[in-house]
Amino acid sequence: MKQVVFVLFFVFCLTPWASPPIALALGLLLAQTIGNPFTTQTKQATAKLLQFSVIGLGFGMNAHAAVQAGKEGIIFTVVSIFGTLLLGLVVGRWLGLGKHVVHLISCGTAICGGSAIAAIGPVLRAKDEEMSVALGTVFVLNAVALFAFPPIGHALAMTQNQFGLWCAIAIHDTSSVVGAAAAYGNQALEVATTVKLARALWIIPISIGTAMLFKQKGVKVKIPYFIFGFIAAMLVNTFIPAAKPLGPVMVNLAKIGLTVTLFFIGAGLSAKVVRSVGIKPYVLGILLWVVISTGSLYVILHTV
Repeated sequence: MKQVVFVLFFVFCLTPWASPPIALALGLLLAQTIGNPFTTQTKQATAKLLQFSVIGLGFGMNAHAAVQAGKEGIIFTVVSIFGTLLLGLVVGRWLGLGKHVVHLISCGTAICGGSAIAAIGPVLRAKDEEMSVALGTVFVLNAVALFAFPPIGHALAMTQNQFGLWCAIAIHDTSSVVGAAAAYGNQALEVATTVKLARALWIIPISIGTAMLFKQKGVKVKIPYFIFGFIAAMLVNTFIPAAKPLGPVMVNLAKIGLTVTLFFIGAGLSAKVVRSVGIKPYVLGILLWVVISTGSLYVILHTV
């Protein structure tokens, strides 16, 4: 029965009637009731599917517009990343959390959610339970953001550009950033994806800084190579006219892939996972998220 329900939900996520929020809700429903019968397989597939989906979105974007969006978001990116890391250190010490958990949650909030945690965890030589706590915190808050951000954007009459920029700065994971922005509009999607992926490149210097700060020798820094695939797809779409007909097909496949990715993420957030995190990591994650989302929202509404 579990497998039948999972397959039915999965097939629905491939149809035009599914959307990222609906897919995430179906995954959460599955996880909280009968459970995910393919936990190992969905966990393995999630990262790869997200990466291929992001590359596919590149075929629908213009390089000139992306450069402009990147320029606009660079100051927000630098200030918010280092501000979040510093605030996380202070609040984490106040809560009495372990240094590794604090750094992982702070990096996940500051850069790009689960991808940052997955990259920086091995550099820290973090334990499995420390990784699980950080990932659980970030994924739960991602789920909240995906549902909450679009209504807030509409209530505040945010422009497509403003909302895309806000998503890229204030939502942790690339999947939820793209999902929320896609629900708001195509221009919001383009701005959010471009700024978020530029932000994700900070994984490299932050990983190197982490190795130095925590005095870890002989560790390997994980480079998010899929971002270069996104850039290549965007350049092909912009400068090779013959590839134009390929764009809509690839973007459509990418959006389907993103929808399935969020279904897989939701299916992995069982009640056991949520409870196992404990209250203090959620307090840290929520405080960081509230500060970065409200602060960036205020600045964007008054300057962009």
